[in-house]
Amino acid sequence: MNKIALSIIMILFVYPMQSNAADANSAAEIKSIELPKPVMEGGKPLMEALKDRKSSREFSDEKLSLQVLSNMLWAANGISRPDGKRTAPSARNKQEIDIYVAMEDGLYLYDAKENKLVGIVTEDIREATGMQPFVKVAPVNLVYVADYDKMGDGASEQKDFYAAIDTGYISQNIYLFCSSEGLATVVRGMVDRDKCKNAMKLKDNKKIILAQTVGYPKK
Repeated sequence: MNKIALSIIMILFVYPMQSNAADANSAAEIKSIELPKPVMEGGKPLMEALKDRKSSREFSDEKLSLQVLSNMLWAANGISRPDGKRTAPSARNKQEIDIYVAMEDGLYLYDAKENKLVGIVTEDIREATGMQPFVKVAPVNLVYVADYDKMGDGASEQKDFYAAIDTGYISQNIYLFCSSEGLATVVRGMVDRDKCKNAMKLKDNKKIILAQTVGYPKK
């Protein structure tokens, strides 16, 4: 067998096998995380949580437990009734806001129905979620993304308005949860949206609205 024929065989059979193996390994690395059942009782009384609510920009690098993540995401926009309604209101019940969770071990999408984090990206993209230095220190950066396909027909200005107010409801839920649990948080509009969108591998129909950093206060 001459060298040309051998080269053709390698191109046709060996390289595709290597490529498929690499794709399989990449897919295997992006794993979902099953969250424990959220605890829906306890915490501070509402009036105390409102009184103590504040924005913080100094964070510890201590990680949040899966239980805290589960409780927090449920408080943000989890399912609170048998009919699938959420803890946060949504204009015309379109439920267009997705919560992405950027942590050291990767980027995840919160699946409220299954109560799990769906793996999206294996890299640590926290730095891409904001322009402030603390985004690389805090264990969690939430990115609120509007899926415009879920909003149906309508003017783009109307969709932008609905997405903004719906994100505000979710963000305030996070603020109140953090106030109740002694966590630090700050909502952020300073996001390089093109950079963040590329890092998150978002499709064109999805738009980043805001980001919110969460963690334990710096001691």
